[in-house]
Amino acid sequence: MDNQFFKGIEKKTGVNMNDIFELANSLQNANFKDEQTVRGIIKRVSQIANKKVPKELEDKIVHSIINDGKKIDLNTISKMMNNGK
Repeated sequence: MDNQFFKGIEKKTGVNMNDIFELANSLQNANFKDEQTVRGIIKRVSQIANKKVPKELEDKIVHSIINDGKKIDLNTISKMMNNGK
């Protein structure tokens, strides 16, 4: 993909693509059974998206990932950013 594609996404979303790539790389080796790690990821997504994630929603996401074994990928991140309005 060329740089213009990513610049277009940044312009539309206001989200820096370098931040997204760094987040995606950090997910590759993350321990999703560790509550602190999962909460850190949620906070990072919240910062990148510039959207507050209420404590109740954060708790639900953490429970879903740790106890239900849900996976985090870029699609999950996108949903988290959109639902955290």
